[in-house]
Amino acid sequence: MSEEAFPEAVQIPLSLAKEWEKRYQENTTPEDPKTKVKSFLIPRESLEKVLKLETEVVRACLAINDKDERTLLFVGARLDKETGKYIDVYGEGSSYARAAEDTEAEEVVYDGIRPSPPF
Repeated sequence: MSEEAFPEAVQIPLSLAKEWEKRYQENTTPEDPKTKVKSFLIPRESLEKVLKLETEVVRACLAINDKDERTLLFVGARLDKETGKYIDVYGEGSSYARAAEDTEAEEVVYDGIRPSPPF
């Protein structure tokens, strides 16, 4: 497993991110202690892109990507003073497309994270 190709994608379409989050929430597979994810490698570019949203906070959401790897998805969030709750703020555009799928620019979250182990 080469780390030279790290990271693959930084922007993930919101619709795909929701699938990955759902996959994580529904996963009941017990983790093998030898391969249990203990940390994440986070590319600087992912952090820079979410910080450019100039939000007050960043939400990190656990997910399982299409390679069946655990990952974090970064989303900016702003406080709604009327409700007292944080509202997600997404980036624009997409550099990630599934095979044979022509996706138009849509709201994105930021990924590119790799679990450790194995990375």
